[in-house]
Order: sequence, then structure tokens, then C-alpha cells
Amino acid sequence: MDLLLDETYWRTRYATGQTGWDVGAITPPLQDYFKQLGPPDNRRILIPGAGRAYEAEYLHRQGFSEVFVADLAPEALEALQQRVPSFPGGHLLQQDFFALSAEPPYDLIVEQTFFCALPRTLRPDYARQCAHLLRPGGKLVGLLFEADFGPSSEPPFGGTRSEYRAYFEPYFKFIHFDTAYNSIRPRQDRELFICLEKK
Repeated sequence: MDLLLDETYWRTRYATGQTGWDVGAITPPLQDYFKQLGPPDNRRILIPGAGRAYEAEYLHRQGFSEVFVADLAPEALEALQQRVPSFPGGHLLQQDFFALSAEPPYDLIVEQTFFCALPRTLRPDYARQCAHLLRPGGKLVGLLFEADFGPSSEPPFGGTRSEYRAYFEPYFKFIHFDTAYNSIRPRQDRELFICLEKK
């Protein structure tokens, strides 16, 4: 397994407080999108590489009953369980995203700072796995960094629109693919909001 997806690596990041991706709350672009989902229902929602999973907390508190989070670090999942004791334990998946099962498939996958932790060599696999996990017509929604962070052996890793299009076009129709207008201040003009529908 690549170092950047290794459980030990991520557990060390939590143990040493190197969690710069964690802003302590759901961010406005995703919260605004979730508000458009309509009344809570039982659609299956997956948040991979969820970290402390503020998005899952928000959806759960809104009444969505089939929200699943996946992360390699147990500390991340434990943080959600401590904040939200009513969150179903069976929906906390300490698993490698690339090994998750598509049975049953998901209706929605939420991307928030997981993709940017993947080296470019794994990004085509990410797009393929998202498509595999979704039902036909299911959506991949979230934020990608639209920025160049320079050469680094540690995340976050940036990228460009053209690069991202190449990964997702084989599997998805592009519904929305543009700079987020409501990013938090440190990420303003550096985030691409995506809403992609599985072909």
C-alpha cells in the first residue's frame, strides 16, 4: 500500500496534531449543497477518507439515516462517535476506500479533502472506484483543490481542471464543475465544486 494511504501514517498525523485539513466544522459549499437535498430519506451516502466527518454529523442530525463514513484511522471515526453517540456504529467503516464493496451501491459520494491526499498515480483509480460504488445516476459531489501546491511528498496535492476532467470523463456526466463561490477564507478561489453523475 502506498505510504499516503497507510493506517500508520494517518494515525501518526492525528497523534501529532498534523490535521490541517480539519477546519472543525462542515464547510459552506457542502452545507449549502446538502440543504438542497430535500427532506431526509434513506438514500445511501458515503463519505470516504472522512476524517472527523463533520459532513456526516450534519447529514445525520438532519435525519438522513443511511450515511456511511470510511477512514483508515480509528481516531477519526472515534471522534465522530464521541461527538454524535447516536451515529450508527455499523456505518463507521475503518477500511481502505479502494477495497469498499458496492453491494448495495451508494446514491451519493461526498468528496472533502480525501482526493487531495491521493498521489496522482491513484487518482484514476479513485475515479473508477467512485463509479463502481455508485448506482447508475448516482452522484459524486464535493470539492477539489484547484491550485498548485508545488512539489511535495506529503499532502495536500493540488491539480488542474483539465487533469481532473481526464480522470472523471470516462465514468461521469458533468453537472457542475466550477470554482466554489462560498469557500472558507483560506481556500477562497482555490476550490472547485463538482457535481458529477454516473453514466
